[in-house]
Amino acid sequence: MEKLQYPIGAFECPENITNKHVNKWIKDLELLPNRLSALVENLSAEQLNTAYRPEGWTVRQLVHHIADSHHHSYTRFKWALTENKPMIKAYEEKDWSELFDAKTAPINLSLDYLIALHAKLVYLLKGLSEKDLEKKFIHPESKVEIILKKNIGIYAWHSNHHLAHIQGLLDRNGW
Repeated sequence: MEKLQYPIGAFECPENITNKHVNKWIKDLELLPNRLSALVENLSAEQLNTAYRPEGWTVRQLVHHIADSHHHSYTRFKWALTENKPMIKAYEEKDWSELFDAKTAPINLSLDYLIALHAKLVYLLKGLSEKDLEKKFIHPESKVEIILKKNIGIYAWHSNHHLAHIQGLLDRNGW
């Protein structure tokens, strides 16, 4: 079950985040919309409504979750760049995934949104200075300060984590 839930493992942040790490993570974010589209574009409605693991989200919910989550991340970057260690707003991702749109909306709504969102996000991230990458925000639940260069890694991992969920389902079911 652990392998189904965390197919690439948990995010492990390097102790010393280098420009090489940041550039690789930005590349992962840049590639996400096309990689995700390629995985799901030929799936049937039944396949899209299949959970990637027992008691997990469906592929449809995952696609919409990625768009919702990365939308929040983009906003968090902007807050951290324009405010001094802002306390971000958390959101209840599990509750969002239970809303009717996450369960029923066509996935192309989120796929198209991710293309635009990631174009903006990647453009922003590629333009950040070393000083910008050191800026932080505070998560309201843990009260932990998150440095922006680490947040890039977290969302690159998040992208690959959910791609692996979908790829694993496709492989297990021979789709």
